[in-house]
This record gives sequence, structure tokens and C-alpha cells, in this order.
Amino acid sequence: MAGNSFGEIFRITTFGESHGAAIGVIIDGCPAGLKIDTAFIQQEMQRRKPGQSKITTQRKEEDEVEILSGIFEGKTLGTPISFLIRNTDQRSKDYDEMKSVYRPSHADFTYQEKYGIRDYRGGGRSSARETAARVAAGVIAKLLLKTAGVEIKAFVSSVGNLALQKDYTQLNLNEAEKNIVRCPDKKVAQAMITMIEKARKAGDTLGGTVSCVVQHCPVGLGEPVFDKLHADLAKAMLSINATKGFEYGSGFQGVKLKGSEHNDIFEKKGNKIITKTNHSGGIQGGISNGMDIYFKVAFKPVATIMQAQASVNEAGDKAVMKGKGRHDPCVLPRAVPIVEAMAALVLADHLLRSKVSKL
Repeated sequence: MAGNSFGEIFRITTFGESHGAAIGVIIDGCPAGLKIDTAFIQQEMQRRKPGQSKITTQRKEEDEVEILSGIFEGKTLGTPISFLIRNTDQRSKDYDEMKSVYRPSHADFTYQEKYGIRDYRGGGRSSARETAARVAAGVIAKLLLKTAGVEIKAFVSSVGNLALQKDYTQLNLNEAEKNIVRCPDKKVAQAMITMIEKARKAGDTLGGTVSCVVQHCPVGLGEPVFDKLHADLAKAMLSINATKGFEYGSGFQGVKLKGSEHNDIFEKKGNKIITKTNHSGGIQGGISNGMDIYFKVAFKPVATIMQAQASVNEAGDKAVMKGKGRHDPCVLPRAVPIVEAMAALVLADHLLRSKVSKL
């Protein structure tokens, strides 16, 4: 199976399955001498781990990261960094009844057709469990970006048909971590939590969007023509399980404006050139322009629902499928750190690529 690596200079390869012994990641290309905060690694893992609240899956995984290589006396060596995250709370028996039946909107059918074999226990490699390895790698990318002053903050901006009406500039994004749904508006957050609880009790699920803001990004990140910064961000986000859409800057709403309304006019502020508006979302010509980079990622409702659904088995015979086991009624709260991690991986890679291009 190809496609398990991401990045050019700052490159990661993840491994492992949902119900295997462990999952993990190898990070190559990280510069030597970067100070590593192990407490920060675990803090980020806690944000993504299952069983963290009443509106997430109740699978219990502490997601403790074991550092196997690449770090010595608290600093990176410049050699490959490898992290291991052991699986400790698998319940593979929950999947025995569905090992030959294709779950609606899952990867069961496509994996079986492509490879002729699949790990039916929790979806194996296609499980969102794999994203724990991405978050672990994303911590190293965040620490690297921190040396350049770059900050990344994501938050839940909609659940179902309930959406934040305020622009991110009108919100205190630090408030997102103060509630279990990770929405920075307290009132809207409570309404979202109520919606998710209602869907869970009905054996159903909900989708929505996660918004992300990158601040203090230096000018010049991005490698046209095919490696535009927004193109790589789009690929990163759409590689996350359950994603269905990506837009940056003015996005789809921008098409409603005239060019005279949409153009970002340049001006000088102090010793910096900025734009009066930021419909471009901090990226022009595929290259960062120093303004805030902001984008939105759409996530579908979780495919596993606790209701009976018609399907077929591997022989093509009719079958009835009903979800069993422990699953998220809504992926959005746990998707927030994953979106941040993937954004950090893209930006860290382009930061290093930008330095190389200026040698």
C-alpha cells in the first residue's frame, strides 16, 4: 500500500492499524537542535484522544507517545524521529458480525476490491485512529514553526445546520478549548453539544465544519506552480478521514462579489506592506503574503450509525448492517487538533523549502 508518506523536506510516514498492536510515525527532515517539549506532545494527544467527553467515542486510549529515536537530551538530532503509540483498548469482537458485510459509506468495499484483503477490525488502516500519529508529528512541526513565530488555531465553526455567525476576527479563539465541542462562542457551543447529544441518543450522527487560522506566517511560503501553498493545504485537509470539502479565504462566497469588491488593496503600515482586506486568505499566487491564512474544512456525518441499514456482503448478497461498538456521534471536536497538525506539517515543510530556495 503506497500513499503513507506526506511532505517533501519535512516528511512523515505513518504506520499501524486501528486494532493492531500500535500505530506510529517516522518524521524525517526535522533540523537538528530543535528543543522538544514532551509535555506539549502529550497535551496535544489529549486533545485528540478518544473517550475525552460525553460527545466522543468511549474507546479508552491514553495515547501516550513513546519516543524511539531522533531526540537526545531534549533536542532533535537531525536524524529520523520515530514515535510509537500503543493500542490498549481494542474490542475486535465488536466487528466479528460485520467482517464480510460492507458498511455503508466506509472504505470496506474499495479496500477489498483494490487489495483483495482488508482488516475489518475498526477499518484497519482506514480508521481515524491513524490520525493520532499525525497529531504527534504535528507537535514537532508546531515547535519548528514556533521558532518563526507562526501560530495555528482551529475551532468548530458549525455542526449540522447550526453555524457561527461571527467572523473569526470577532472571536477569542482561545475560548474554543474551554468547552467539549471546541467552539469559541459559549452560547453556540452549548447548542452544538445539545444537538450532538440528541443525535447520539437517536443512534445517528452529525457533520459540520472546522475553521483554522494561521497567524504571523512569513511572506514567501509556497512553491508554484503545482505546489501552491493552498493546494498543499487542501491535499492535507482532504487526506483526513471524513472530510468532504475545503475552502480558503473568501471561498465559495467570494464568487458572489465583483472584482472591484473582492480585490485586496495594498497599503503600507509601518515598515510592512499589508492588504486592507483579506479575501485572498493570506495566499496570493500560491504564496503566503504575510496576512492571516484562514480556511474551512467540511466533515461528513460519521458513517457508523446505530441504526439498521441495508447493504450487501462480499458475495453480493443482501444484508442488514447495524453499527456496533464505540464511535463518535460527531468527529468535529476531535478533528480540531488534527486540522491544526496537518496545517503545521504543510507550513513546516514549506518553511524549510523556502529556506532552501534562498541559498
